[in-house]
Amino acid sequence: MKKDLTSLSDEKLVGLYKSGLNEAFAVLLNRHKDRIYNYISFVTKNESLADDIFQETFIKAVVCLQKGAYNENGKFGAWLSRIAHNLLIDHYRRTNYENTLSNDEAEYDLFNDMKLCEESIEDDLIREQQLKDVVALLDFLPDNQREVVYLRFYENLSFNEIAEQTGVSINTALGRMRYALINLKSMAKERVLV
Repeated sequence: MKKDLTSLSDEKLVGLYKSGLNEAFAVLLNRHKDRIYNYISFVTKNESLADDIFQETFIKAVVCLQKGAYNENGKFGAWLSRIAHNLLIDHYRRTNYENTLSNDEAEYDLFNDMKLCEESIEDDLIREQQLKDVVALLDFLPDNQREVVYLRFYENLSFNEIAEQTGVSINTALGRMRYALINLKSMAKERVLV
């Protein structure tokens, strides 16, 4: 009865793992390990840290699967990427929190001295307002274009992953992004002129 598990889809393997077949998760791990590890390694540029976050990613995946917290209408690979991405963010938040500097004890404003930093608070405020303006413009895009923009820039998915998740070809995903950017540029120009 032992069939070749490697020919099964991710969703079928998830179902088999949930029903108690541990070999199904081994196939999932083997299928996605290189891509997930390479992503983590690229971001961290630290082999030891990449190993830790990689292991934590798959441990979290196992725990979520066992608790039934995996939403099966998504793609398993994209779900794993999100777990890894969130763990990386958590790591860097902790690291940045531990290395926080205080400006209170300085005789002058360290964080707004143009000689010491590339951008001032004003630059940050302008960029933040521009981002809010772009986000507001997203609401005017057609649903399929807005979805591609969101998946690319907010979920950090590749166009291949976007194509898989939305059920279209990679050329269609690229085309939707192209038209979304053209539309955003056009709307931004109109908004400045008003």
